[in-house]
Amino acid sequence: MNHAGLQVRGLSKHFGGVKALDAVDFEVPAGQCVALIGPNGAGKSTCFACLAGQQVPTAGEVWWQGQALLGKSPAQRQRLGVARTFQVAQTFEALTVLHNIQLVLRDSQPLSWWDRLQQRQPSRALQLAAQADLLDLADVTVADLPYGAKKRLELAMALAGLPTAHDAAQAQKASALLLLDEPAAGLALAERTAMMALVNQVAAQGVTVLYTEHNMDAVFGVADRVLVLMQGRLVADGPPEQVAQDPQVRERYLGHDFDMKGLLDARG
Repeated sequence: MNHAGLQVRGLSKHFGGVKALDAVDFEVPAGQCVALIGPNGAGKSTCFACLAGQQVPTAGEVWWQGQALLGKSPAQRQRLGVARTFQVAQTFEALTVLHNIQLVLRDSQPLSWWDRLQQRQPSRALQLAAQADLLDLADVTVADLPYGAKKRLELAMALAGLPTAHDAAQAQKASALLLLDEPAAGLALAERTAMMALVNQVAAQGVTVLYTEHNMDAVFGVADRVLVLMQGRLVADGPPEQVAQDPQVRERYLGHDFDMKGLLDARG
């Protein structure tokens, strides 16, 4: 088997008699941006939790760049270049934007009581803040941020923990996998557009991205491919235009009146 990118084979997760995931197979080639969509209860969050290590699947295999992920902790997966965000932004509210990023920077030494957080790789932290359009808010306490900025900060924090080109063992940018659980959740249209522009920018730099989303304007026109989960099973996998016309997807999820072109025109 060619293990380039993300490989998911027979992934299942059962909760008693409930099959949250039922023998799911898919691939995400290195450097691709893929959306995982489906109705509430389809199994998207369970799938992410199994990929990132928060849950142990009942059966199946998960490979990233030739490395088997199952049996590894979230921290071990992160060292292999796998990071995730959550539906509700996970940040440190009492710290500033920059300190949030500095706290989780990859390859920084563990903090001691006498250390100063602001001295941890300040140039790298500022670079990540700028990429997330947070440079003007770098010294703002996170509790005072609007929610859209918190979501961008969480993405910057996920990137801070990933391998960079400076890591000898992870020299290729495509060795990073970013799992984004509803990155545009709770955001107004303008904020969603800004957030997904950032996701596109990250993917264009060679980071492999797999994300879940309920807002279709954050899926169509953004993702290279779309996967559709329903009742724990993968029912569609293909380019956005193809998935938008899939009869089963339209019948059971998008609706017969779904207009991809109109959606993209409205977004501008």
